[in-house]
Amino acid sequence: MTPAHPRPSQPAFHIVDLFAGPGGLDVAADALGVPITGIEWDANACETRRRAGLRTVQGDVRHYNAADFPQANVLTGGPPCQTFTVAGHGAGRRALDDVLEFVERLVARDDPSKIDIDLAKLEDERTGLVLEPLRWALEALDIPGLDPYEAIVLEQVPAVLPVWEAFEVALKAAGYGTTSGILQTEEFGVPQTRRRAVLIARLNVPDDEVNLPEPTHKPYRKETNRAGDPQLDLAVQEQKLEQWMSMQAALPQRTSPFVVISNYGTGGDPRARGKRKSSEPSATVTGKISRNRVVTPDGVELPRFDFSEAGRLQSFPAAYPWSGKDIAQQIGNAVPPRLGMHVLSAALDLGKPSKATLERLASWKPPKSQEAPAQTPTP
Repeated sequence: MTPAHPRPSQPAFHIVDLFAGPGGLDVAADALGVPITGIEWDANACETRRRAGLRTVQGDVRHYNAADFPQANVLTGGPPCQTFTVAGHGAGRRALDDVLEFVERLVARDDPSKIDIDLAKLEDERTGLVLEPLRWALEALDIPGLDPYEAIVLEQVPAVLPVWEAFEVALKAAGYGTTSGILQTEEFGVPQTRRRAVLIARLNVPDDEVNLPEPTHKPYRKETNRAGDPQLDLAVQEQKLEQWMSMQAALPQRTSPFVVISNYGTGGDPRARGKRKSSEPSATVTGKISRNRVVTPDGVELPRFDFSEAGRLQSFPAAYPWSGKDIAQQIGNAVPPRLGMHVLSAALDLGKPSKATLERLASWKPPKSQEAPAQTPTP
């Protein structure tokens, strides 16, 4: 992929991104000047990626391995999260227990065919997908002629943090320095409150030198809880953080105040719809964002968010060429590019993203032709 904008050269990194989705991490990497190849099976997400001119292999991550991408020295991934939510009848908890057992078996180099047989017995086959980044990392260590990944970056819903912590144990034993934790997207300039579990690992780097990115913006607190934590308030003041970005700031074409009424109930009451004012960050953008109502402060219906607006609430560039079907779901599933930029910068030791780099991301545009480039059928 030809970079959308000229930029200073960076160290020789090349990323292979598992479960790449519509390209949230790709546009972040492009703004940083780091080549990236994404593997994605969903045809709709791949259509968006083609329109965006992103280097893409369309296929099932499980059908590939580290040897298929020998040029890649950085591994990233955000596996599907549906089976790890703690809501419902305990399926998320059961899935988590199963996965932790499979992590131990992978680390012990159990027979892969036996692992595959047992994975097929799980209630939902998507549960096992979270193991794929570890499988790839171990293969890069084990396959003769391959070099281990210099850096690994993983992100998921907060419920998956125990899996990342189990991965850390395995990666430390293999010579990686690691860290993991929960990041809040609004603290990195994303106009949305969204919590993500992130793991960063760097080869042959001490643990105390591997860090999650430092927030650049203040944490959001609901108007009903403005008092907050005095110690946290003091820490925020000392860091001189910027104010979080509001929906109004992200969507300047909406010139009048508005209120977003969520499709979801709050507190277990489906009738108690969550609300956010335009002067606040958006609530978590999900695949149901097109069902959220947008009204004036006195309740008059306004047009709902279009795809460009929904994407901007995820910090995608305004010109991002959303394509294919199920676009709202593509947007909800994507990695927020601005968060991805900060996490990649920390993992690759590139320093805090500069103002110019952030502007490259915001002004990113697809190739002028917007023609679908030929896809790589095999790595």
